[in-house]
Amino acid sequence: MSRSTSDPSARLVLASASPRRRDLLESLRLAFEVRSAGIDESVLADEAPKDHVLRLACAKAQAVALPGELVLAADTIVVVDGEILGKPVDARDAQQMLHQLAGRRHEVYSGVALFEAASSSMVSGLERSEVAIADISNDEIGWYVSTGEPLDKAGSYAIQGLGALFVESIVGNYTNVVGLPLPLTRSLFQRLSYDILDFRA
Repeated sequence: MSRSTSDPSARLVLASASPRRRDLLESLRLAFEVRSAGIDESVLADEAPKDHVLRLACAKAQAVALPGELVLAADTIVVVDGEILGKPVDARDAQQMLHQLAGRRHEVYSGVALFEAASSSMVSGLERSEVAIADISNDEIGWYVSTGEPLDKAGSYAIQGLGALFVESIVGNYTNVVGLPLPLTRSLFQRLSYDILDFRA
């Protein structure tokens, strides 16, 4: 296939250290480079969840872009009672987050950005899903945190891992909860006149 774009030789870069996002792109058999942005992900004063994830996704994409590259970036957060839950700072923080989520529904927001260095063109979009978590006992939370899985996950759980034991239902896109909503990602490529499948290895 030929790329219908002004930069047919663009190299694809994923601006994320997340193994989950890498795995999702690899499941499509895409050829890409991984480059972590390493930006400050603090929430600004009075910043709404959707504004937060979109701002960070765009900042990550621009932070790592080099000439000749098409950079994909994303940011994902869990929101409960209007509070943004990012990655826990330690095991105790992870336990507290899981207690907040247990037996309740919460929202998962992902902001996704695609930046074309050649034209300095940026497109971005937002995905929202609703997740219901089962009642989880103190012992179960303690066990789950001890596995180490929650420690680098927004909201302290991984729906694609052991955390799936506690996810009762999802309203919305599954890959959004993993960390990179693929249908939205496809549409962003189209908005910049790319076909994501052209990047298959």
